[in-house]
Amino acid sequence: MSKLNIDGIGMTSQRARDRLIDVLMQKGIKDKEVLRVLRKLPRHLFMDEALASRSYENTALPIGHGQTISQPYIVARMTELLIEKGTPTKVLEVGTGSGYQAATLGALVKELHTVEIIEPLYRSSRDLLYSLGFRNIRTHLSDGSWGWKANAPYDAIIVTAAPNEIPSTLLDQLAINGRMVIPVGKQKGAQSLQVITRESTDSFKTEEHEAVQFVPLV
Repeated sequence: MSKLNIDGIGMTSQRARDRLIDVLMQKGIKDKEVLRVLRKLPRHLFMDEALASRSYENTALPIGHGQTISQPYIVARMTELLIEKGTPTKVLEVGTGSGYQAATLGALVKELHTVEIIEPLYRSSRDLLYSLGFRNIRTHLSDGSWGWKANAPYDAIIVTAAPNEIPSTLLDQLAINGRMVIPVGKQKGAQSLQVITRESTDSFKTEEHEAVQFVPLV
């Protein structure tokens, strides 16, 4: 990979990032560490160069293969919910996509495993995350609905695509007192952001948060 233009220019400059952070704060994002990470993160590198001028807008954008890079507010909100009760040590992300959510988490947690089923996205995000210096992120090419059992249990799981219902295999890989942040609901129907806490071996608590719209979990 050629040398990365992390600093950006014009619409990808630090000034553009600062404006995005102002928008996120106005929308209610409060966690200072989440805001710090997103202020530094070069989102323009996680998408096609043709869309780079829009990279610091608070909007989801296409990354090919029917997938999108999530709206920055959603990335911030899901991360905030995940670390609300303390920063987890070992985290599983289901749906690497562009790698933007993985990079956000990778800057906060000790160990992140991230799973992607679409091979071109897996390869591009793996290479970009490595080029950005992340050595605590392990990328895996696999069906995310199965999670990544080899390194379970996880203190936290974050899912960046929406299943109709929560896969039991992911619940099984959550540690006791672990938290899972996941959008749940049908395509073109009602979806909500949910936080699942594993209280014991067979007991889970569910909190429902705002309405969202995610691509399907495949």
